[in-house]
Amino acid sequence: MLIHQGTHAQIKEQGIIPQPFKVEKTNEVFSFTPSTSITIGANISPDNLIFFNQYFHSIAGYNLAIDKKVATSSIQLNIDSTKAIQPEGYILSVTAKHINIIGHDRAGVFYGLQSLIQLLHSANGKITVQGCTVEDHPRFAYRGMHLDVSRHFFTVETIKKWINLLALYKINTFHWHLTDDQGWRIEIKKYPLLQSISAWRDETIIGHKRDSPHRFDGKRYGGYYTQDEVKTVVKYAMERHINIIPEIEMPGHALAALAAYPQLGCTGGPYKTATYWGIFDDVYCAGNEETFTFLQNVLDEVLPLFPSKYIHIGGDECPKTKWKTCPKCQQRIKDEHLKDEHELQSYFIGRMEKYLNSKSRQIIGWDEILEGGLTPGATVMSWTGEEGGIAAAKQHHDAIMTPEKYVYLDYYQSLYRSEPIAGGGYNPLSKIYNYEPLTKELSGDEAKYIKGVQANAWSEYMASPAQAERQLFPRMLALSEIAWTAKENKDYTGFLKHLRYQQSLLKQFNVNAANTFDEITDSVIESSDHKVLLALNSTLPGSQIYYTINGSLPSSKSKKYSKPFTIGTSGQIKAAVYSDGKQYGRVFEKDFHLHKAVGKEVTLTNQPQGTYNSGNSFGLVNGVFGNKLYNDGQWYGFNGDDLDAVVDLGAIQKVSQLGINILKYHWQKMWEPQVLTFEVSADGKTYTEVYRQTAFNANGINAVRATVKPVQARYIRIKGTNKGIIPPGEYIAGAKAWLLVDELMVN
Repeated sequence: MLIHQGTHAQIKEQGIIPQPFKVEKTNEVFSFTPSTSITIGANISPDNLIFFNQYFHSIAGYNLAIDKKVATSSIQLNIDSTKAIQPEGYILSVTAKHINIIGHDRAGVFYGLQSLIQLLHSANGKITVQGCTVEDHPRFAYRGMHLDVSRHFFTVETIKKWINLLALYKINTFHWHLTDDQGWRIEIKKYPLLQSISAWRDETIIGHKRDSPHRFDGKRYGGYYTQDEVKTVVKYAMERHINIIPEIEMPGHALAALAAYPQLGCTGGPYKTATYWGIFDDVYCAGNEETFTFLQNVLDEVLPLFPSKYIHIGGDECPKTKWKTCPKCQQRIKDEHLKDEHELQSYFIGRMEKYLNSKSRQIIGWDEILEGGLTPGATVMSWTGEEGGIAAAKQHHDAIMTPEKYVYLDYYQSLYRSEPIAGGGYNPLSKIYNYEPLTKELSGDEAKYIKGVQANAWSEYMASPAQAERQLFPRMLALSEIAWTAKENKDYTGFLKHLRYQQSLLKQFNVNAANTFDEITDSVIESSDHKVLLALNSTLPGSQIYYTINGSLPSSKSKKYSKPFTIGTSGQIKAAVYSDGKQYGRVFEKDFHLHKAVGKEVTLTNQPQGTYNSGNSFGLVNGVFGNKLYNDGQWYGFNGDDLDAVVDLGAIQKVSQLGINILKYHWQKMWEPQVLTFEVSADGKTYTEVYRQTAFNANGINAVRATVKPVQARYIRIKGTNKGIIPPGEYIAGAKAWLLVDELMVN
């Protein structure tokens, strides 16, 4: 970025999100007056100005006239692809007399106006813009935001509000998830029961789905968008250069539709619209011709509402349980010479793709559409990880990167205990910002098939617009820089500076944005002499951290943090950020439980998998207990494998108490071990069993604390037998069970 010295400090504070490709700043200042006008060149629609004019009037109290002649004080809008050479790109120049925006196309002009909105400075009744030249264009053509309205329904006005914000931050695709097990949200006139039955559920689960037993509110819930409302939203989005991709789920996540039309399922029902969150075995029958007739008729009403080239058909999380026992599905497998139910899913997706292709549309599906072979022309949306996108690109299929562990906005954004309930996981603002969609596994030629990036918001735990906004913002702004800003121009510190300024802009749009990103984060570190250190950090400029080690509330008179410090005793650390002598944000808390095994060497026969600490073992002996949300990086997960760990205490010593924490959430596929044993050894070769447990009754954390007859030992072996395959009748029967453990304690 080039900076001309002078009054640059003001514009640096304001900044633009997403960070432009190039910015030059000058000393000039443009001032708005009621006589300031807007001049629009050829091929520019007044629709391009709707959003800008609405915002300007809200802060100025007057409108800017649109004039064909260039006035003394004016904003001039033109299209010139020889100057702004990149699609959707623009050049914005601000002098004392004029503001000029040259777009490569209409979208470029529009995005130049969005940047201008962010640079407007209102003070003392005057609206000004600091002089600058901005040359800008997007990194990715596809910049997406997904919203699930099936679990919780949001009104048209709320959707419009969020579309405005997508546009402001240059997100150009809104992925509208309209159907699922918990509700069908779009009017289909040929099938009126979708409105009267599928759009409603009898009640809604209270709390988290991992809780057992499930609790419900007893209140009927639902709603749907009429086709006229959909047209209104689509038009509104198009005026803001946002393409809406509808998602009609198939062949799974179909319970709401089956509740209205049970003949479309493998068993014929009866079915009910789901009242809790999860994956359900009842899906569309792939052997029933009526299923395809129904879905084609649905799409025949959906397509005229959405001009999008792409139609999302889901394709994710489709259990094959019913298909395996369904005579019609098995006959279909035989007739089509398919190998198994996975190829049956590919047949299903391929058939619907051909139908959509016949209507001049293309499909996007979640990465499970790779099962049984990818259908020609399909675009993969890679959510379970990056592997699906990589596989698609290597097969020369387009892909959108949207991996849950990086860009899911229903995940927690803070580990503070007072954080509102959320879906799972931990995706703080910094983690999302630092996500890189182009992985090293793809060559230069293959990388071109990664068309962009998308963040997803599943609404299970977003019961109101305010709750949703707290999850979406400001993390959606980080998404905008991933999608728009050149990799070499990304800078998290600079992004935070711009974001702090834009907090006031979000307030002007009445957004309930979270402001937790400057609060304390921590790292538990193993020192060179195998002690436990705690590192604390805040990104708030000019701030100080004060902490206590005895559980008391910190103040500015407490010990000032300067570097990672050793944890010498069990207890609770509390810390707080101070800025200008005042406490900022919430108080940080962390508990430590020291024991003889802390910092000792741990050998694992089977390695943890997924996001559960693969490749290290320090977290098993760091004195920190994993939380019940299993999103703090403390839990070790074994998918179908047994736990077999050996702790080396370094020397023979007396052992009288052993412990471990086991996580039991059957609704999350997390099962207790069938058998847990502790064994001890002096030489690491001959072990003696000293404790065995086979029952773990608590839903959640089972804290095993075994008092044993005192024995001299150096090595402690902990073995836990994985449940293996989840049994019939249980949630996700047939899948591998997870065994989650934490903290191998010895005293």
